[in-house]
Amino acid sequence: MLHAISNAVIYTGESVRRDAHIIIKNGSILEIGRAVPAGAKVIDVKGKNIAPALIDIQPNGGYDLYFSKELSAAALQDMYQASVDHGTGFILPTLISSDFKTILKAIDVVREFMQVQPGVLGMHLEGPFINVLKRGAHPAQVIRKPTDEELKEIIDRGKGVIKIMTIAPEVFTDRQLAMVLGSGINISIGHTDVNYEQAQYFFSKGMRLVTHLYNAMNQMGHRECGLVGAVFDNEEVYAPLILDGGHCHYAAARVAYRQKKDKLILLSDAAFLGRKKQKFDWDNLSIELVDGFYRDKNGNLGGAAISMPDAIRNAMLHLGASLQEAVEMSTSRVARAIRMDQQIGFIEPGYPAMFTLFDDAFQEVSCLIC
Repeated sequence: MLHAISNAVIYTGESVRRDAHIIIKNGSILEIGRAVPAGAKVIDVKGKNIAPALIDIQPNGGYDLYFSKELSAAALQDMYQASVDHGTGFILPTLISSDFKTILKAIDVVREFMQVQPGVLGMHLEGPFINVLKRGAHPAQVIRKPTDEELKEIIDRGKGVIKIMTIAPEVFTDRQLAMVLGSGINISIGHTDVNYEQAQYFFSKGMRLVTHLYNAMNQMGHRECGLVGAVFDNEEVYAPLILDGGHCHYAAARVAYRQKKDKLILLSDAAFLGRKKQKFDWDNLSIELVDGFYRDKNGNLGGAAISMPDAIRNAMLHLGASLQEAVEMSTSRVARAIRMDQQIGFIEPGYPAMFTLFDDAFQEVSCLIC
């Protein structure tokens, strides 16, 4: 059966269209046309804006369950439902630094859930192969250098599931870096102590992404530019921001906005969504919601409390981004950053009929899945 979404302002991922209809067949976009085909069921969105479903590449938990602790379909369902309730139709559940057996189990759990819920694109493996000096809230006892054997098994087991792997490249051998770069996984530099020159070297090898700009990396100084300076000085690198006013000052975010242009993207890094979870105690992470931020016992930020709509509103309010640009920071640009732009991130023929509906202030937000 055909469906036609009508009376919408369409944010395609690269332009804005009015006076057009989105024609859908069997869960995919057939065309964006000026006429409604005969027999199509019309979905009138009453003048609302519509965009491709928002993409969050770094959520950690849902309303109540934290994936790295639970490792279950229930945790993934909680995370996905909370994301959908906050207008986000595509996610990469994140596993923080864990032991080898936990990583393999997480891969299997996510792979199985992907068959049930295509909105779960795969997973983001954040650690454990990071620099303990920049671990943030990650558990020190599991942070380590990889062995060739475990790296090979993670890559082989994670094929088609692990979409992003956050690593500190300085803890890898050249052989191991070649392994991960040849795996097809998007390698993101994060929780790292690399300097400017080292970062540019790793960028030249094909790493095009960093994990939460400004956080858990060397900052930009006037003599040593650090990883932050290297990101600013390299037009090919995508820079995700946790835009909550706590993980980076809004002035620093504005600098990144001017420097990175269309390579600036948004994510949540949410420990939990909806701010319903006040406290979380676990051997690997104990955090409490304090003044709108999740912090551990040492005062370190332990994941964010914002949603993707929060980030979009903050981009408009604090960066001066237009509505179109803020939406693209959460859709088409993200898809390009993780090399999935031929599958998601746009309202174009052949793309999935998964959308986000919203008003101009991004206050009223919902998902529409056809």
